[in-house]
Amino acid sequence: MKAKKKAIVCVSNDLVTDNRVSKTCLVLQELNFEVILVGRIKKNSPEMNPRPYRTKRMKLLFEKGPLFYLALNLRLFFFLLFKKTDLIFSNDLDTLLPAFTAHVLKRNSRIIYDTHELFTEVSELAESPFKRKIWLRIEKWIFPKLKTVITVNESIAEIYSKTYKLPVHVVRNIPSKREVSGGLDRKELHLNENDFILIIQGSGLNKDRGIEECILSMKYCEHCILLIVGDGDILPLAKNLVKTNELSELVKFIPRKPYEDLMKITELADLGLLMDKNTNKNHEYALPNKLFDYMHAGTPILSNKLKEIERFIMKHDIGIINDDLSPEGIAKAIMNYKNDINLQQRLRENCIATSQIENWSFEKKKLVNAIETKN
Repeated sequence: MKAKKKAIVCVSNDLVTDNRVSKTCLVLQELNFEVILVGRIKKNSPEMNPRPYRTKRMKLLFEKGPLFYLALNLRLFFFLLFKKTDLIFSNDLDTLLPAFTAHVLKRNSRIIYDTHELFTEVSELAESPFKRKIWLRIEKWIFPKLKTVITVNESIAEIYSKTYKLPVHVVRNIPSKREVSGGLDRKELHLNENDFILIIQGSGLNKDRGIEECILSMKYCEHCILLIVGDGDILPLAKNLVKTNELSELVKFIPRKPYEDLMKITELADLGLLMDKNTNKNHEYALPNKLFDYMHAGTPILSNKLKEIERFIMKHDIGIINDDLSPEGIAKAIMNYKNDINLQQRLRENCIATSQIENWSFEKKKLVNAIETKN
């Protein structure tokens, strides 16, 4: 029997909710790699659910800011340097420097870079030109030296290809096909049968996602409950906004959940909200995980007018586009949808039908091709 090659997959998060990276690990296993997934563990990280591959979660002294990235890069570099591996699979720019440096020193290794977004265009860096300059310098130094690069949609691939004159593989983060079961019993989340449930979910609940406006829109929505499920930098502000506007009965926060538990909650929702603001290129060209999660849960989508998202929603008729991001504008779109039973039924049926053709069983072939193509 042919000996297994070894692959180390690197991320900067705590591993639990990153479904894209988990799918990558499973594909590598299918290709006869022995896989280790390396990330970090935070003070509030949930327990890891069982995985068929090895995992390592590094405990760092700092959880955010420059010192976190310094600690992460140093720990990850030394782990990679002294661990035998044939393939280093780097996810996003914040793991690329240690991954690439270790790859150079380990001469017989290969590196694959999977960039999940336009990292240097995120809101947090747009407000800090100095930090953005550092990350951009790292990207410009390493990117042209890479042989295999993957990203999440055609728009981002085109930007990277034009900038660095390299071919870029596109692998969208589409979930595996699943049966919509109806989700949890509403009583488990203290929800009434007559509640019209809205949801915002994901691990990137950060600035410029329209979360504040969605919360304030609840003032104008009748018999609606908003579930905010996940984690992110905006949560302290969001919770304070709920408190100061006395919306605690209408907005409920649920901590991060393992993927299957998250999807069971998402199935309960009548409408998934995706109101990212067009404040930077990263948002403008995004094709976020929650879009596909909503669809696979049979939950139609209300989205802001963003290029890749609008293209996908309109192609499959699985949601509605709303370009008014004021609380009143969001509420109007929600109530129009709530009062149109025929529209609800059509979009829900289209979500379920589309999930049969837009799922990981088809998309993973592109990942296999990227891994097996050695430029």
